[in-house]
Amino acid sequence: MKILMITQNFYPEIGSAGNRMKTIFLMLKQKGYHVDVLTTEPTYPSRDIYSQEDFWNEQDIDVDRNQVTRLSIQNKKYSSNFFSRLFYYLEIMLKMFFYVQKDKNQYDIVFVTSPPIFVAFVGLVAKYRYNAKLLLDVRDLWPESLKGVGVFNRSYIIWMFEKMESTLYKKADHIIINSEGFIDHFKNKCDGLTKKLIFLPNAARKKETMLEKREGGSMFNVVYAGNIGLAQDVTILMQLAKKLNEHHISLNVIGYGVQKQTFTDFVRRHNLKNVKLIKPMGRQDCLNRMSRCDVGIATLNNSRVFETVLPGKIIDYLTCRLPVVASLSGYSKQLIESEKIGFVTSRQSVDEMVSYILKLYNDPELLEEMQSNCREFIEKKFLWENNINKLTNLLDQMAKG
Repeated sequence: MKILMITQNFYPEIGSAGNRMKTIFLMLKQKGYHVDVLTTEPTYPSRDIYSQEDFWNEQDIDVDRNQVTRLSIQNKKYSSNFFSRLFYYLEIMLKMFFYVQKDKNQYDIVFVTSPPIFVAFVGLVAKYRYNAKLLLDVRDLWPESLKGVGVFNRSYIIWMFEKMESTLYKKADHIIINSEGFIDHFKNKCDGLTKKLIFLPNAARKKETMLEKREGGSMFNVVYAGNIGLAQDVTILMQLAKKLNEHHISLNVIGYGVQKQTFTDFVRRHNLKNVKLIKPMGRQDCLNRMSRCDVGIATLNNSRVFETVLPGKIIDYLTCRLPVVASLSGYSKQLIESEKIGFVTSRQSVDEMVSYILKLYNDPELLEEMQSNCREFIEKKFLWENNINKLTNLLDQMAKG
């Protein structure tokens, strides 16, 4: 069986998308599948950071680069401006189109991940070009999430994107989702779509759970790691930093994204000595850094679309045995509360979040109990070594069918 993976985000790019596709690629290779990757040169969150050798540390990919085709992208700006980002996506789509049309290889399965939806459409073209089955990996509902960040509201273009989305769902042979919160969306889209679904969440590798234990008696630390973008509600993060400063609690921010500078300016303007601004780093280094902390922070704005998602940073926090204190609603809130792995405010209340952090700070037994729950939760439901079997079973089924 030969598989072509088409993805905008791939190793060594940081973030949930790049890590997800890298892990699936490596684990399928270990299982004996032949997988080639069509992707771009690393650009997210900026191409400059990938000049550092620290990010290129995956020997199993670096040794045999023939299986990874990286297309050069001229547009160097990953902007919050919709039209700038649109042209960036279109450039990637067109270059991938041309590559697929000229490619002489043959594949049995095309595995494409979305968003952006433009790359997913390359997967649809590739399905017919190679006469292959199409496996669509949906990491985020798009264009629902586009409406959720409130940067674009031209109804005729949103309508066009929704038609593109529906076409992809109908033409895909199977659809992978990384959040069970997406199921109702597919039920409402079209009868019979749920039969195509397989739930394959972001997860941890076993080796990633074997982190150094925190030293007893060390300072209490809160961490925010990952994207500070339009969906994450930087206002909450800024106010949280200010409140924690009043309680002399350290906040480590390993961040990037279009709102990072807004947050950085706020920290400097208010002279928040408790905030440590840490540059983005490779995944293992980031996990090691987070494992020295006590609590992980997650925020999303109050748009209804984000009630369906499970942010990748939550899985990373749990991998590091960090109870989560979050401003979320819907699926993520239910999961965190039912598994007793943290506290959630659905009212976007910074004061409530601070009270939860102080509760964990003042109650070491509760903190230890939740840390134990985090470990059990990951081992029970969110290990790639277990969950990858869902994908391999599906691939084998597709090959026979």
